[in-house]
Amino acid sequence: MRWQQLFADLQAQFEEEESGAERAEVASRARAEIGGLRLADRLRGATGTALSLHCGGAGRVSGVLLDVGTDWLLLEDDLGREVLLATVAVRSVAGLGRRTAPAEEVGRVRARLDLRRALRGLARDRAVVQVVLDDGVALSGTVDRVGADYVELAEHAVDTPRRAEAVQGVRAVVIAAVAIVRTVTPGI
Repeated sequence: MRWQQLFADLQAQFEEEESGAERAEVASRARAEIGGLRLADRLRGATGTALSLHCGGAGRVSGVLLDVGTDWLLLEDDLGREVLLATVAVRSVAGLGRRTAPAEEVGRVRARLDLRRALRGLARDRAVVQVVLDDGVALSGTVDRVGADYVELAEHAVDTPRRAEAVQGVRAVVIAAVAIVRTVTPGI
């Protein structure tokens, strides 16, 4: 009888050690997987969620996350305006839930959908925008052209559409300095 109890105790100790080793291995694997995730992966899991982001130069920007690109985020703010954020300007994100999208390999097509492409879409739409730079300077007008590393902004008041008589000047802005681009409906 004592031998059976001894073997049962040894079996229980062995199972406990094995279970502990397995838990440690699972935790280690989970840390390694998380270590391979990029912020874009984490944010893709929050699509459709209201977030508050702190952006260098632009301060706090809040809204519902609509899309995540290779180097940009698209939000819709409380006024229904679309806000395009350069990922490099993001300093912190609040409001994230537990969901994370699986790490995704950036394919050739997706890699081409960068901030320049998004700015070209704004130029094509002739949307009135407010551009906030990484140093906090705010500019307003219409995106006229997008070059390899700059964007040309026809500066005019946000409450008027782009017309030759309304344009106060054309400014070339280095894309790397762009923190956020917010669409503005004329008259608001």
